[in-house]
Parts: sequence; C-alpha cells; structure tokens
Amino acid sequence: MRRPSDTKQRILDVARDLFARQGVQRTSLQEIAERLGITKPALYYHFPSREDLVRSIVQPIIDEEEAFLQSLEALDEVEPRALLEGYFDFHYRHRREMVLMLSELTTLADLGLIDHVMAWRERLMKLLFGPDPTLEQATRAVIALGGLQDCTIQFAEIPWQELRGAAVDGACAALGIEPRPGPAAEPVK
Repeated sequence: MRRPSDTKQRILDVARDLFARQGVQRTSLQEIAERLGITKPALYYHFPSREDLVRSIVQPIIDEEEAFLQSLEALDEVEPRALLEGYFDFHYRHRREMVLMLSELTTLADLGLIDHVMAWRERLMKLLFGPDPTLEQATRAVIALGGLQDCTIQFAEIPWQELRGAAVDGACAALGIEPRPGPAAEPVK
C-alpha cells in the first residue's frame, strides 16, 4: 500500500480536524489551504473536490472494517465475545472519525457510505445468529453493536481497558451471552 505524500497527509490531518470541529459543509477548501499555508490549486492537486477529501478520510476506515468482517467470515465458527471485542476495538481506534461520520450523515449518504454500514451490521448479525435471525435476535444485535459504537464516543475519557470490559459485557448482556470473567485482553492493532 502506497503511503500518502507529506502534503497530502497534512491536508488530511487539517481537514479531519476542521471537519470534526465545524462540519464538512461549513469548512471550505480555501480554509484548509490557508491553514496549511498552501494555495487552493495545490490542495486541488491532491483532492479535486470536498467529496474526494471526505472519501479519503473515510475510505481507510471502510477498508479496515471490511477486512475485519472478511476475517470473521473466513472462520469456521465465530466466538461472539471475540467478535464484540474486535468491533469495540475498531470503533475505539476510530472514535474521532466516527464522530465526524455521525455528524455528517447526509454527506456520507451522498457518498453511498451509509449503505456500507447497514450491510456490515447485517453481516455481523448473521455471524452472531446465523442466516435467519429472529426479530428478537436482530434487535438484540442492533442494540449490542450500536451500543458498543456509542460507548466509544460517549465515554471517550474512560481508559480503554475499563471501557472495553464494561461495554463488551453490556453488549453480551444485550445478546443474552454470559460475560467472561477476568481481565480484558490487549486491543487488536
């Protein structure tokens, strides 16, 4: 995988910060260029549009989530707690970007990214309950997965290990799975 140029990475970093603080639609490409001390044409060289810039921020997260799901789908059997822990770790790592995504649902819908999220939830639900979950199982999965994601944002000041244990135990309870005693494992990087 090719690494982005230093200028491209700086643009992504500044855009991510401004988008998170002001919103995508309220952040101009001119403002990003000025913050970096580059010209707007120099920014356009790397990102021809705001949509390309947003997609460049979000696409690596989409790719990582897809790889996570594919690794689970390749297993003969998925241990539900391991799935929940991996899902928590993914969202914890990307909690800053998740806030951006949640605050810009219209922009993400315009880019076709909401459909990805809904399809992932469906695939995770099938991994947890098989191809035909009941309504009760489906609602439990939505509560568990959505709750894990929300916890990484809502309780960002809580240390990872403490939050992971509490959140995954809560998700297990929502799914009707017994929580596992003992210390939490290290996060998957």
